Amino acid sequence: MSTLQPQGDKLRNAVKWISEKRKENPGINLMQLVDETSLKYDLSPKDSEFLIRFVKEEDPEP
Repeated sequence: MSTLQPQGDKLRNAVKWISEKRKENPGINLMQLVDETSLKYDLSPKDSEFLIRFVKEEDPEP
């Protein structure tokens, strides 16, 4: 399986920020986190979709 790789500084910073927030609060609502991150980093809809795929791929299923 290929690993998702972000392109662009905004998206890279957003991925790092999401990773930090998830470590701080493992039970955080992922879609809310993606929305918050998209606004914080002024991401395009395409970049927001990438973040959704990223958090879903990184989210361990119970």
